[in-house]
Amino acid sequence: MTHDTLKRQIVVAAAQLIHRCQEHDYDRARSKAVRKLGLRWVRREELPSHAEIRHELLMLAYQQECEFDALYGEASASRGADATDRFQVYRSLLLPLADTRQSRRSHPEGDALYHSLQVFELARDELPYDEEFLLAALLHDIGKAIDSKDHIAAGLAALDGWITERTAWLIAHHAEARRIHDGTIGARARRRLAASESFEELLLLAECDRDGRIPGMVVADLDEALDDIREVSQLCG
Repeated sequence: MTHDTLKRQIVVAAAQLIHRCQEHDYDRARSKAVRKLGLRWVRREELPSHAEIRHELLMLAYQQECEFDALYGEASASRGADATDRFQVYRSLLLPLADTRQSRRSHPEGDALYHSLQVFELARDELPYDEEFLLAALLHDIGKAIDSKDHIAAGLAALDGWITERTAWLIAHHAEARRIHDGTIGARARRRLAASESFEELLLLAECDRDGRIPGMVVADLDEALDDIREVSQLCG
């Protein structure tokens, strides 16, 4: 078996485990995939990266969309892709945050998924029918499970094509907006952000991000949060 063939088999097996909700941690899914293939040991260069597994997950979601299209027709598939498939992508990207630990000093609440769900709860209290804002609140930290050194860029890359330009802008600048609240941002940077029509929502997102760090806070589980946003999407057309 060639190096590329083996890596491809591991990628597919790991992505399927996550897609079927049998595993949510990328490293564990990769290890289980190796065992599932009957392998006791593989070289480091034969193990796929998180990005490769994530790409395969997106392809599985796209395949699901195409199958829906074939069964129910183009119009129904369009609605199904919007209301269902992209939420499967969001779920697959959010699940690894449950195993993403953060600094206890800045995040006493615990893992990154719990923080994201807190931010979502606070955002929903403020703007319950703004789907783009709610998605930004829930998805703003997904990059922490991909690249802790630049989690915003990593998260936006993973979400490319699955969120609107406005949601992407809110995620891209939420960290800068926190600097507005603590008074450390420069005047030019503040003016640049303030020029956007979504500036007020950005400030609100930063507040939710700041306040969503409470140990023991009661939050919806991930599937409930996604269902809430799906309902907003359907109500707003």
